[in-house]
Amino acid sequence: MQIPFSTQILNWYRQNARQLPWRGHPDPYAIWISEIMLQQTRVETVIPYFQRWLARFPSIFELAAAPQQEVLNLWEGLGYYARARNLHRAAQIIVTEHQGKLPQTAAELQKLPGIGRYTAGAIASIAFGADEAALDGNIRRVLARVFDVTQPARSTEGEHLLWQLAEENLPAGAAGEYNQALMDLGATICMPSSPDCAQCPVASHCQARTLGVQEERPVSQPKASIPHYTVAAAIIRQNGTVFIAQRPQKGLLGGLWEFPGGKTEPGESLPTCLQREICEELNAEIRVGAPFGIYEHAFTHFRVTLHAFECQLNEGNTLTAHEHEAICWVKLAELDDYPMGKIDRQIAQRLQKEQV
Repeated sequence: MQIPFSTQILNWYRQNARQLPWRGHPDPYAIWISEIMLQQTRVETVIPYFQRWLARFPSIFELAAAPQQEVLNLWEGLGYYARARNLHRAAQIIVTEHQGKLPQTAAELQKLPGIGRYTAGAIASIAFGADEAALDGNIRRVLARVFDVTQPARSTEGEHLLWQLAEENLPAGAAGEYNQALMDLGATICMPSSPDCAQCPVASHCQARTLGVQEERPVSQPKASIPHYTVAAAIIRQNGTVFIAQRPQKGLLGGLWEFPGGKTEPGESLPTCLQREICEELNAEIRVGAPFGIYEHAFTHFRVTLHAFECQLNEGNTLTAHEHEAICWVKLAELDDYPMGKIDRQIAQRLQKEQV
């Protein structure tokens, strides 16, 4: 008789589990932090951030009490900054409404900012031993192959079926281990391309492998074309300082600091774009000078090419916050204290390097 799928993968996991700093951690807080950091981010990238985070914010209380800017500064480079803002806000809610203790059920966890169905199931099962399913990218891929799911994995129908499969095969009392086993299998053996089927502990269960279509699962939906934007940014100096502005809390890179500017409109030159943006956002007129580099970055749903320029305020003009959360003049040596997105940090580092 064939060994059940869940039993087989648990046996493999108990011998081959990856050694990760949050694995077996006694504090549910650490599990929560790791799961949020791991959303759309590779394990190797997360590990040093996780270790620094726990050193600075060893408990929910320290996180809740910290200024948001410090939280964002520590998160800088991990991307998807709403995750950090949600962690901070959720910590404050937990301290205020739950006496500093992370809720133990998936239903209660989902009431917190930044915790959806998958993350709630992962935290509840791993940190509290609850019989809850989880469905991240690795688990989705494993289940789509093992059960030969022909619907697009990200479609409503495909998502529903994969959650059903995750729940149906959940071993009572071992959900945390089971979910982590699926994650590890997807990360180390059942990889997106060239899965190592010869080493797979559940190959005998894999319907896609039997049919020879494992490389075609999970089924993807057609990808929409990714838009590309051309952006201009202004470097405005004054008495040994440089001007930066804080983005609104809501939206892309919310709460981070930037060198002001914006997207070009059709037929608009880069200098004209900058002059318009500074006038609209900061109620001031500028002269656009020498270029200060071209910077590329790919976000999840679009790409950006940013052109930076040295600029000067026209005489009698003063920069005032109109669309930004805050504005300030900063010494170059102090730019590290202001959390920034990737491109703005590159500009800041070049400014600092050229000062030396």
